[in-house]
Amino acid sequence: MKSNKHTYKWYYYTRSQRYGFVCLVVVFLLIQGALLFFSSTPTNVPYRTETNYLQSKAYIDSLYVIANKKRDTIYPFNPNFISDFKGMTLGMTTEQIDRLHAFRKQNKYVNSVQEFQNLTQVSNDWIAKYKGYFKFPDWVIERNNRLKNGQPYYANRYPAYERKSDNIPIKDINTATAEDLQLVRGIGPGFSQRIIQDRDKYGGYVSIDQVRFVYYLPEEVIESVRKYFVVKQIPPINKVNVNNASVDELKRLPYMNYYIAREIVKHRSMNGNLVNKSDLNKIGNFPLDKIDIISLYLDFKN
Repeated sequence: MKSNKHTYKWYYYTRSQRYGFVCLVVVFLLIQGALLFFSSTPTNVPYRTETNYLQSKAYIDSLYVIANKKRDTIYPFNPNFISDFKGMTLGMTTEQIDRLHAFRKQNKYVNSVQEFQNLTQVSNDWIAKYKGYFKFPDWVIERNNRLKNGQPYYANRYPAYERKSDNIPIKDINTATAEDLQLVRGIGPGFSQRIIQDRDKYGGYVSIDQVRFVYYLPEEVIESVRKYFVVKQIPPINKVNVNNASVDELKRLPYMNYYIAREIVKHRSMNGNLVNKSDLNKIGNFPLDKIDIISLYLDFKN
């Protein structure tokens, strides 16, 4: 009996080939079954009823209410530092905010509710609404309370100030000690040490005007130093010829740096030699406030 043609084709393959084909079909069916099982919708998921929906909506609405309350909450603030945005949020006009900012640019402060209203010209209703949120520094509050009660603010607050003598002999700034400097009103250990460090950095001052460039030295302290100290003996200076010095040589001078030195050399190469210190005014980016001092370290010989 002749075997079926399909059976004949199946037995055409080797035994290992037939075995591999069967394994492939089995693996394919297992993968399909797994995908079908894991992708099916779980039956234990609770159905969203109308009650659940209303509970969820009520919870979300409560969160919105809390968020809105936080947004509308006004925290205590110092009225001296009201920004444009803060002022607009509080209902101030642009003119009122500008008056406050112009006043603050003068490094001045309002220290009471009345001063704030007089300056900005906000309405009485505005003040009544927001004055409870004004927060001034503690020392301002203490001062206002003392003045309100008719008490002098500084009474018994600090020990009696020992006034420094105005009869201070004129001394050489280049030989002055920290104790000498502290005899001047307004100069304490910090300022005196700062002046001495700056002086020693340059090997001594060639001009008393150099104290103007000591970092963070107040103007009143500078004037006091200029009043009681002078340069009696100029320290030795190794002047540099500005017309042939290199950038490296120029940048080492007091108050100079690489960029200023480079501008000098560039100007010199394009316009010829510098004749005197007035020619330094023609150099771009040159520190004009230091020309008189820098020129003392320069030689203008051709």
